[in-house]
Amino acid sequence: MKRILILSVVSLFATLSFAQQEKGTWTIQPKLGMNVATMTEVDDADPRIGMAAGVGLQYQVSDRFGISFDLLYSMQGCKTDGYISYVKATEVDKMDYINIPILANVYLYKGLALKAGIQPGFNVIDKYKISGGGASVTGNMSDILDIKRFDFSIPIGISYEHSNVVIDARYNFGFTEAFDDTDFNNRVFQLTLGYKFKL
Repeated sequence: MKRILILSVVSLFATLSFAQQEKGTWTIQPKLGMNVATMTEVDDADPRIGMAAGVGLQYQVSDRFGISFDLLYSMQGCKTDGYISYVKATEVDKMDYINIPILANVYLYKGLALKAGIQPGFNVIDKYKISGGGASVTGNMSDILDIKRFDFSIPIGISYEHSNVVIDARYNFGFTEAFDDTDFNNRVFQLTLGYKFKL
């Protein structure tokens, strides 16, 4: 009896389809979402809330494993509060990137996947805005600091897919200094909603 039960459970798991998409298929996925971004080693840094938007391409290697390639516009940076000449001021550093995450997607259950990989990124905007006392000043970060235009991150996360709708949550650990001679690394929590189209 015990042997029959074990064989039944094994047979059930053997027939389960863990991924929503079939083995050997390609899908494309427009996605839109939100970033909660900050930088390490910045004193009293508060998160900058920004947009994440782009498109993803995925190849389903097997029921349990897929490889995805995204192209995302990612609003990053951070906010800091302080004082300038005894006037309370807020500085928002807008460090926007084009990111290209390449992820392994491991399916634990139908539609539910853990993901991890690498993410090269390229800085495209480096503006700051300082506001306080009813006035504001804007400029380019590159005018006062040496920007590193290339960024390298390790993203890890989880996603759930149902009826081709995909909710994706990931955290990006930046390993490249955002500026020369600093310890400022990007940290980004990213939440997106997408829809998969079969190619």
